[in-house]
Amino acid sequence: MSARFGVGIDIGSTCAKTVVVDQGGNVIWRDLRPTGWSSVDTAEAIRRDLPPEITGNARCVATGYGRVSAPFADRCVTEITCHAKGAAALFGLCDLNVIDIGGQDTKLIVLQDGAVSEFAMNDKCSAGTGRFLEVMANTLAVTPAGLCDMAARGAPTRISALCTVFAESEVVGLIGRGTPRENIAWGVVDSVAQKVKTQAGKLRLGPGPLCLTGGLCDFPFVLRRLEAAFGRPVRTAPEARFAGALGAALFALR
Repeated sequence: MSARFGVGIDIGSTCAKTVVVDQGGNVIWRDLRPTGWSSVDTAEAIRRDLPPEITGNARCVATGYGRVSAPFADRCVTEITCHAKGAAALFGLCDLNVIDIGGQDTKLIVLQDGAVSEFAMNDKCSAGTGRFLEVMANTLAVTPAGLCDMAARGAPTRISALCTVFAESEVVGLIGRGTPRENIAWGVVDSVAQKVKTQAGKLRLGPGPLCLTGGLCDFPFVLRRLEAAFGRPVRTAPEARFAGALGAALFALR
């Protein structure tokens, strides 16, 4: 007997996302919370918070950095597979190129005919990720959202270091020389975009559009710098940060 609901839990290094879909694949419940220091505790808190009418007749798939921290899940599925399926459903496309900028890693996924044909993930350095943006925002004494807002008012400024530690030193040097914070913020966001573009060089991008998922999809200036780096439009949507959880929920229905 098939389950009435599919529950997808995407436990990332920074945030945990949960999506519940009905048998038609429609999202009926979702949740976003910080992962915190213990992904095990976070997963258990999510399980407790699921509406009781769902838990009694649902299957659950876990994905993400902390997917093994949800022992109650019926199955674990890789991030690449879940993000691809979720992005395809979100954007209604079978051919697309997904850029997912997460807290600790950045994934690029090429979908053709609804299947993953190629993918690449960044190396162990956090440059080009949400963590990089967070570190630089702390250096400038603002939030990541505040950094992106400042960047939109800044002038082109180059931050050349590829390593987060060296880039932070470079930012400190720019501050010492009196460079406006807006210009430094511009350079930080552009550095993320350039790192992603370099990473994309490892792939043969498909004919479909570029789509941004992950926590930075809420920041318009990130989208603008990615479009400038790739020289083509980049699509996104407010709910795109739930792509992994949505994909997991859709797999749970199966």
